[in-house]
Amino acid sequence: MTDTILPNGIDSGGDSSYFKKGCNPLAQTGRSKLQNQRASLNQQIIKQMRMRAGAENLMKATNNNKVKEMVVLELSYINSNLQLLMGQLEALNSSVDVYQSTQETANIPLIALGLKETKEVDFSTPFKDFIQEHYNEDGRSFEEEIADLMDLRQACRTPARTEAGVELLAKYYSHLPLIENRFFSPNHQTGIFFTWYDSFTGMPVCQQNISLEKASILFNMAALYSQIGTRSDRQKTEGLEEAISAFQKAAGVLNLLKETFTHIPSYDMSPAMISMLIRLMLAQAQQCLLEKTVLHGIPNRFCSLIKVAQEAAKVSEDFDKIHQSMIQTPVKDKVPLFWSTVSLVKTNHYRSMAHYFVALALLDHELGPSDDEDQQEKTLSQVYDQLPEDCTPIDILKNKDERERFGKAHIRHAISGHEEALRIYGLCEHLNKMEFLKDILKASHHLSLEKYSDYENEEEFTDYMVAPDITPKAEHRAEMEVPTATKVKVIDFFQRLGPLSIFSAKQKWTPPRTVRIYPVDRDEGFTLKGNSPVQVVSLDPLCPAAADGLREGDFIVSVGKKDCKWVGVGEMLHLLKDVDEDGIEIQVVSLMESSPSMPTKSATFSGNLPKTYSMICLAYDEEEKNPKSRKVTKKSSFLSWGLKNRNKSASTLSLPTVDQCGTLPWNKPIATFPSSSAYNINNGLH
Repeated sequence: MTDTILPNGIDSGGDSSYFKKGCNPLAQTGRSKLQNQRASLNQQIIKQMRMRAGAENLMKATNNNKVKEMVVLELSYINSNLQLLMGQLEALNSSVDVYQSTQETANIPLIALGLKETKEVDFSTPFKDFIQEHYNEDGRSFEEEIADLMDLRQACRTPARTEAGVELLAKYYSHLPLIENRFFSPNHQTGIFFTWYDSFTGMPVCQQNISLEKASILFNMAALYSQIGTRSDRQKTEGLEEAISAFQKAAGVLNLLKETFTHIPSYDMSPAMISMLIRLMLAQAQQCLLEKTVLHGIPNRFCSLIKVAQEAAKVSEDFDKIHQSMIQTPVKDKVPLFWSTVSLVKTNHYRSMAHYFVALALLDHELGPSDDEDQQEKTLSQVYDQLPEDCTPIDILKNKDERERFGKAHIRHAISGHEEALRIYGLCEHLNKMEFLKDILKASHHLSLEKYSDYENEEEFTDYMVAPDITPKAEHRAEMEVPTATKVKVIDFFQRLGPLSIFSAKQKWTPPRTVRIYPVDRDEGFTLKGNSPVQVVSLDPLCPAAADGLREGDFIVSVGKKDCKWVGVGEMLHLLKDVDEDGIEIQVVSLMESSPSMPTKSATFSGNLPKTYSMICLAYDEEEKNPKSRKVTKKSSFLSWGLKNRNKSASTLSLPTVDQCGTLPWNKPIATFPSSSAYNINNGLH
């Protein structure tokens, strides 16, 4: 299964002259078909929700009992349709086989997140109007930049399932703060609505606040990393390393989302759901770490078997925590049943594997004269948190009967655990379609039964001790990793508007004023300072330029026909040095003082959600009279068994295989050329 990449597209400047477009949405790959089905279901869900909202409004507006009966019947029909659509969406979220690597030997499946769907957004008219009104420039001259931005967003709807796809999302994510500062003011609504669909429920969330866009792009970056992880070839060391890294990066991006955006009106990005998804990604990374450990076989030695047993117990413990979080409200109502069932199957399977390996270590390896007794005692003591009274690790190692008794207890625990995993497997409709998983579970169960049959004794049926729990321990722990892709450097599409620190949506400017500069102004009229744009300071109120309307604090935006928003003092001096007797026209703007006002709340539509949250996290300080941003504080695979390697004499064991600055007064002393902070016109233009 491959993703079809369209040719390189729009010129975006920077290091690479083009950014790649997304996958061809018409490409008939398994993943593209799945996303197309998801988009179709989302549209059907929102249609039914609109019909339901209309029916409920009619119910409130009418007093006619007959009409009410008809509306109740219609609502029943609509709710039934919604339930069916939700079930179909859950089935899509359960289609993990689409994301798996197609290898000759099958592995226990991994779960990938589906991409959030979104509607197209037209920035053209709102941005051109804002440029005209706020920046006093011709918005039509920025049509190419706006088109580039829209093309980049459109490409992000179908990213490739590769690092290039992640980079594409990261580029758009890095552009969003620039776009926000240019066009999104806390006190002014642009009229642009961002609509994103919940990945689990299909419910639409619509906001004018660009924070929804940022959060959703981060979610899709994490989803893409999870898909890269599931696609990796886990039969090779390189593939497992790729999967481990991808899942750790997915967890890191989700954690960044959780810490940065705390109030999001979408179930899939709620704190409880994101916390569960972080644990899921880390658990799957831990599973891949275990598979990497046993990829080339397990040395048939006491300490090696114990080590793998504890690694398997760690994986089991992680998936048990995942399952517990999946069955808690409100997560359990949104997560597909398939996910929680797979987590429970893995919990039982890997726990059984841990008991199986401890049984092998105790039953197949007696303490011999050449063995390191202290090492084995230390190793075994770390396996158990608690042992029965009057029993120590050294007693188990030296006493053959005791060793066999513990070994058989562990093998019985392994058998019952595998049986429970098979029983749970049979209860899930979507799991029943994954025959290779059933084959792996059966093979594991068969190995445990076969091992127990070698030591079964009818006279000992009454001696059924309970195997002690195995202490989870991992040599390498899966950790969250924030990918460098979230910090991509980009060039502002709208840099022609001027430096962002000055020309932003938060600043309000006077319309450009034309002032004529004469030689007398050059000699003793005013001083310039700043990097870009250049600012007028120390203005002589008696000079001709002041009489023509020049003011202290004005920023020079053009000289003659040359745009000077990005011109520094040095270059400005060169532009003004050749002023003749007729003078030269410059254009200046002044910063307007805006009266503080409470930020306008972002309009939010969140389909049928019981509660919505504003994503504007702002506080109003009565003393400073300024809205402030609130800071958020905060392989054969492991399952590739070789049944022929059951003998004690084997050198390695394998696991089951299944094929498939400020303003200065004008009369104060001013630093002269070549001062870096201020230049005197009188000294600098000769």
